Amino acid sequence: MIRFHPGRTIALLFAPLAIFAAVPAQADGNVQCKSGPKENWKPIDKLKKQVWLEGWEIIKTQVEGDCYEVYARNGEGQVLEAFFHPVTLKKLVVFRRGQEIFRAKGF
Repeated sequence: MIRFHPGRTIALLFAPLAIFAAVPAQADGNVQCKSGPKENWKPIDKLKKQVWLEGWEIIKTQVEGDCYEVYARNGEGQVLEAFFHPVTLKKLVVFRRGQEIFRAKGF
């Protein structure tokens, strides 16, 4: 015979929610650059130089959707994830440890 224990039942119902709450939020979410055709994009090497001139040590660069995405360390050694517009190379949004630390005006 199965016994009903209200306390255990509630705990079992909420346990999966606790797991989801412990998962860190994805930093990039749905960043969209609205960059248009790729033939208008600037070479990613120009972005690498721009980021280097800003004092960042590049870990990885890639195309993410219609944006350039850069993983880098800043001068303080913090790992950053940043998105740039591939036509203008404008920095749009920067995340550190899943938290937004910069957003371009109007973006």
